[in-house]
Amino acid sequence: MHDGMPDTVLTMSDWQPSPRYPDPAVKDVDASFARYRLPLAKIERLATGCRWAEGPVWFGDARCLVWSDIPNNRMLRWDEERGAVVEYRKPSGYANGGTRDRQGRLLSCEHGARRVSRTEHDGRVVTVAERFEGKRLNSPNDIVCKSDGSIWFTDPTFGILGWYEGGKAEPELPMNVYRIDPLGALSVVAEGINQPNGLAFSPDESILYIVESRSVPKKILAYDVVAGTGLANRRVLIDAGPGTPDGFRCDMDGNLWCGWGMGQEGLDGVHVFNPEGVLIGRIDLPERCANLCFGGEHRNRLFMAASTSVYALYVNTQGVPYF
Repeated sequence: MHDGMPDTVLTMSDWQPSPRYPDPAVKDVDASFARYRLPLAKIERLATGCRWAEGPVWFGDARCLVWSDIPNNRMLRWDEERGAVVEYRKPSGYANGGTRDRQGRLLSCEHGARRVSRTEHDGRVVTVAERFEGKRLNSPNDIVCKSDGSIWFTDPTFGILGWYEGGKAEPELPMNVYRIDPLGALSVVAEGINQPNGLAFSPDESILYIVESRSVPKKILAYDVVAGTGLANRRVLIDAGPGTPDGFRCDMDGNLWCGWGMGQEGLDGVHVFNPEGVLIGRIDLPERCANLCFGGEHRNRLFMAASTSVYALYVNTQGVPYF
């Protein structure tokens, strides 16, 4: 892990976890969710003081979480052993979503440079993709890495709409979903999605889920992965109704743990859907959740980047491993 930043700990707010077990903010919507709850685990706030927290990535080898604070143009790191939060990188290129590649290197979607970048093991930051057919990408948003080493990412226009999460600019390309093959070639795998956002593979990588964040209502789409390199059979898996899905990840049973929000009780936090798209559980947070990941020693700790804060909850399942 590359650091070099001062140990400036963020100030915690007055929010406190529930004094009760089980945590009343972790709710069964369907009886099938009970098996994924730990009755003696409750929601914790690890850090606060962000403007818009996004893109959490777990580094098990360093026992830390790295995430983006987009408008502040920085990335932060929480240390599991000490509980301290430090600046990991500033400026960050207005980084948004992130993941690790199959060599354990950090991949970041940068609004500022309108690129996908990779942080090498020695700390160098290099460009993985910034143009398609000679035109600049819009503002890469979220990203996943498949087991064959290919990189898949969404490219909406959120980061170039104004001067808050990047720089204002006119789009040069449609809002596509892209694949970068292990040799670096870039291709379009999905198009015609109104602001594609979060994405995740099913545990066996036979399905790719993609959020369509500006459809009415908002949707989570499912595609069959064809020959490991393409997508087919687009369908709506989840109609979000009044909610706003954002980033999400799958557990080993294929359930989708989705960042959710709309600024009201019952819609801010995490919604959990089974592989058939049925809502089975909910984690209510005091803030809208933008993105999440699994981590901890056993990949059973859910880290939630939610507006100004990062929360965590131990659960009775494991996230699909990065590598």
